[in-house]
Amino acid sequence: MPTPPIAEQRPHILEQHGKRRDDPYYWLRDENWQQVMRDPDVLQADIRAYLEAENAYTADIMAPTEALQNTLFEEMKGRIKEDDSTVPSRHGPYEYFVRYETGGQHPIFCRREHGAPEDRIETILHGDKEAANHSYFQIGGLEHSPDHSKIAFSLDTNGSEFYTIFVRDIATGDQLKDELPNGHGDFVWTADGKGLFYTILDDNHRPIKVLHHVLGTDVASDRVVYEEKDPSFFVSVDETESRRFILITAHDHTTSEVHLIPQEAPDTPPRVVAPREQGHEYDVSDWNDLLLIHTNCDGAEDFKIMTAPLDNAARDTWRDWVPHKSGTLILSMLAFKDFVVAMERVDALPRLVIRQVTDGLSVTDSHIIDFPEEAYDLGASAGYEFDTTSLRFSYSSPTTPAQIFDYDMATRDRTLRKTQEVPSGHDPEDYVTRRIQAHARDGETVPITLLYRKTTPIDGTAPLLLYGYGSYGISMPASFATARLSLVDRGFIYAIAHIRGGKDKGYRWYTDGKLDKKTNTFTDFIDCAEHLVAENYTQTREIVAHGGSAGGMLMGAVSNMAPHLFGGIIAEVPFVDVLTTICDDTLPLTPPEWGEWGNPITSEAAFETIKSYSPYDNVAAQDYPAILALAGLTDPRVTYWEPAKWVAKLRTLNTSQATILLKTNMDAGHGGASGRFDRLKEVALSYAFALHLMGKS
Repeated sequence: MPTPPIAEQRPHILEQHGKRRDDPYYWLRDENWQQVMRDPDVLQADIRAYLEAENAYTADIMAPTEALQNTLFEEMKGRIKEDDSTVPSRHGPYEYFVRYETGGQHPIFCRREHGAPEDRIETILHGDKEAANHSYFQIGGLEHSPDHSKIAFSLDTNGSEFYTIFVRDIATGDQLKDELPNGHGDFVWTADGKGLFYTILDDNHRPIKVLHHVLGTDVASDRVVYEEKDPSFFVSVDETESRRFILITAHDHTTSEVHLIPQEAPDTPPRVVAPREQGHEYDVSDWNDLLLIHTNCDGAEDFKIMTAPLDNAARDTWRDWVPHKSGTLILSMLAFKDFVVAMERVDALPRLVIRQVTDGLSVTDSHIIDFPEEAYDLGASAGYEFDTTSLRFSYSSPTTPAQIFDYDMATRDRTLRKTQEVPSGHDPEDYVTRRIQAHARDGETVPITLLYRKTTPIDGTAPLLLYGYGSYGISMPASFATARLSLVDRGFIYAIAHIRGGKDKGYRWYTDGKLDKKTNTFTDFIDCAEHLVAENYTQTREIVAHGGSAGGMLMGAVSNMAPHLFGGIIAEVPFVDVLTTICDDTLPLTPPEWGEWGNPITSEAAFETIKSYSPYDNVAAQDYPAILALAGLTDPRVTYWEPAKWVAKLRTLNTSQATILLKTNMDAGHGGASGRFDRLKEVALSYAFALHLMGKS
């Protein structure tokens, strides 16, 4: 067997609340990390040498699976329609869409005149050509100007999520001199097409300002429209569905504040809708002379929709429109000229509620769009048109490929516009989707979504991959993903644990998995694993746990708490050095994270709570399962040194013979490789790791 790298231990004392911790691997954090994000070549030589040694060791250990990785990659690639395209979306005289070329890695943005032959296509940005000279290439967003003469698009070319916004003339293809650096990637055109509102990042990689750029002027003279003074709040810019208002939103994980700028008067100072109040989350749409407000105020834990006069939206003018109903979580809303659509979640399943409205927002009709499967996922978008009866939504389930529908909200006619093609073949009848309930130790029931082949025996002999996340109120969709079939077709059961910390069962499901209740997230996952064993879906040590980012923190926690359950752990960009990171207010995401985890700088109780579960701090001398950790060098969300330190400590204290691996992508950040096929190679590595462990290679 190859010899694993052993990281040098260099004493480093961290002190907080009079408590001292020795962090011997602290040196793996490059003190010049901000510059590394912009230029990875400046990484300290000793750190680079260690990361590259880990990469070489992982390559050596995984060498026997290279043929399997190649097979998996070709399978996954074979399930992707290479020359695919999206359903066109109409905006005035044009229809806009995205297509891909055979062998192409990146999207190609296109349009054609409405009613023109399908082959009369105008390319407005060719992603593959733009990416030709970059090892990493990511388009953050692209929007055409209101008069259809120009496009603006944001690019990240090293994975660090520092975006530059460019503007291009569509007719000539010429790039304008307007280049807006240090952006967060989001932007909005002004109604006259003469400028952009956009957000920029500070030196600590936090979006704190909204600027207004007028085309043709010096970027240095861009007007600061809004600047956030609280480092725990991030800023974003958007527009309402009617496109009458620019929206500036300041938010952390539990509090938001919205400002409006009328599109016809872009120089107007932003007007706050409701000043921020701790724990009050809201977002807005406009409808005629009213504001629609999606809010959790007045104890509406699962949210409600209120209205207020557009010209006077003071808090005391808000009135209930869709009242709060416990257990019915209103996720979002979309406003149209004659309809308001709400995306809701009930019993851990999404649904669409359509309300037809008339003068004064009186509801003349309402109905719910139903779906038959046990578990599924929905998405909906407003599109470009406000005065329309057509709603576009997507539907999929673990067995059903994604379907795109245009739904006439007036007649209730549903038109299937596209079904995801699987070129290598897929028969949903060969598979089973189930939704079962695990019993948590405190009496809660935790939903689990299952996918497996009909021929897979449910007698405890099947290996199982258990995926989880459980943070920030993010729910895990029961959607279709072609890559999973490579596991399922080899006898795996694929399971998603809808654990606390997400909003899968309402907002309470989120609050029961954060702050001092965070350990519910971990015990829910463990209880799901034990339930799957008890119900004969699998057996102990035949489970591979999988999670990324905050889900990677989950992986670190359960590997400390119940290592005997798992045969393997796959932790992608894992947030495992929680205590040290949340004690460092210079890191990009730390101040906004205090609402999620607590502030260990000011609160000794929060310090002790985080310390009790922080994966890196709780690595112990015990038998660990095999672990594969994946990192990105330019990742601003979970910095590369977190998984590097974790693996170094695990390797020193692990008392089993299980392999501990670290693979750092030296050319990418949080999302891994940017190309659609290059990303599949990373998935193939993870799945080969799982299959090899379970003897399915």
